[in-house]
Amino acid sequence: MRAPETDGGARTPEAGGGKDSGTRLTVFVALGANLLIAVAKAAGGVIAGSPALLSEAAHSVADSFNEVFLLAALRRSRRPPDRRHPFGYGKERFFWSLLAAVGIFVMGGCFSVFQGVEALRSGADESHSGYIAGLAVLGVAFVAEAGSLLRALHQVRGQPGGIGNDPALRTVVAEDGTAVLGVALAIAGMALHMTTGQPVWEGSASLAIGVLLVYVAYRLGKEARDQLIGEAVDPEMRDRIRALLDAQPEIDSVEALLTMRLGTDSALVAARIDLAPGMESEGIELVCERIKASVANIWPDADQVFLDVTDAAAAGGRTSADRTRGDRTPGSRTP
Repeated sequence: MRAPETDGGARTPEAGGGKDSGTRLTVFVALGANLLIAVAKAAGGVIAGSPALLSEAAHSVADSFNEVFLLAALRRSRRPPDRRHPFGYGKERFFWSLLAAVGIFVMGGCFSVFQGVEALRSGADESHSGYIAGLAVLGVAFVAEAGSLLRALHQVRGQPGGIGNDPALRTVVAEDGTAVLGVALAIAGMALHMTTGQPVWEGSASLAIGVLLVYVAYRLGKEARDQLIGEAVDPEMRDRIRALLDAQPEIDSVEALLTMRLGTDSALVAARIDLAPGMESEGIELVCERIKASVANIWPDADQVFLDVTDAAAAGGRTSADRTRGDRTPGSRTP
């Protein structure tokens, strides 16, 4: 006897909207800081003719665009499920975070590498006029970027699980941390250029900033890609769900357990289970509801729970291996 599959109801978008308020404020703080800093760095870079300062300006411009992407992600990911997207729009965050990583790579990393290579290739002496103003701009930028980073880290400390699976918060922390390090490199490059008269120091600083941005973009892009294509929940939580299912007296065996992240606070759990012999259909429905409630109790993010149930007694002589070959995925039907 095959029982109909059962699933958990989808959580309404508003249920998780409050969790985004802190992240949204963090993104707005980072956006405001980056816009002001980008203008100051660009003006200082043009006046001083500093490749390191221009690289930092490109970095701040890239970060500003990325904050806009992240704000779009926060808004669009809370749209309610519909017929075309029955599991909701939680993965919007992963998509926009991927675009943010591309922005860091193209607008920040590539431009900075280009500036550094050009400065090293030309090797021409540059005027130091405007460098004091440029260093002053970088000093103010360092304080502003550090403040934005502290705000993001404060939210991380107050958020259960830390950064966890929130790509928006993870991107802001990565951007602000990279910005602080990038400003420090630019200050060092400009100061050494002024001290030694060798532009190679500033070109090297610009090149180092570019390499740093490319690396950060790669890491953020890789994480967003893994989540977009369907990343499983962390192994510890999967083991807890498996142990819960194994502990149920009505379950003879758990044939398969699949999980996938649907958003920052939404996940799918699909299990194929064999029940003990002799259960009636009404009893199976009650057992399934209780099991789903138990899964949601230990892990509230599991708002989509599917159980593919087989009564072991009604399965006749069909072996576990036969069932596995016949039912490749939860919810499939044998011919």
